[in-house]
Amino acid sequence: MIPTPSDGMFVTMTDLTDLPQTPVRVRARARATPFTGGSVQSVIATNTPASSVLALDLGSTLGWAVRLADGTITSGTATFRPGRFEGGGMGWPRFRRWLDSMGANAGPLGSIVFEEVRRHAGTTAAHVYGGFLAHLTAWCEGAGVPYQGVPVGTIKRFATGRGNADKAAMIAAIEARGFTPADDNEADAIALLLWATEAQGGRA
Repeated sequence: MIPTPSDGMFVTMTDLTDLPQTPVRVRARARATPFTGGSVQSVIATNTPASSVLALDLGSTLGWAVRLADGTITSGTATFRPGRFEGGGMGWPRFRRWLDSMGANAGPLGSIVFEEVRRHAGTTAAHVYGGFLAHLTAWCEGAGVPYQGVPVGTIKRFATGRGNADKAAMIAAIEARGFTPADDNEADAIALLLWATEAQGGRA
């Protein structure tokens, strides 16, 4: 199972994969009511009480949140930037192996939802996002896991009531729900996960 240490504890990637020196922040929040499945969205409709939902805020510093079959929510961040003496492409195999580990430890995964970014601050940001998206969708196709992109505005509107909410507002909205995200990446992933379950009929 996914480790669920207390808030503020850090573990290494070796807790989730066999890849060393990749910091991962893990948080857990138990829920009294297990996820019951069901959705008007096709990707969530395939989820069952025996499977998990994984939400991702894609990027070199990735925010993630997973809802296990028993209703427990675990979230955190993972960094996939190449090291100083590594090639620029080393982040991709780390990301794919991280997905392998998530699929094994949090599985079976019923679906994956990710933040769909349609506008980027610059060319480099667009290229980085596109790389993560390509590897995520290829991994999902190979593993047979349904996936769906959710527009940024939809996630922000669900969490705060405003489609153009800033990072501070997103963090505050998630904290108001009882979570303690480390940064806006984790906050966005939690918000996306709650959208995928609460807004689609599975109340947290």
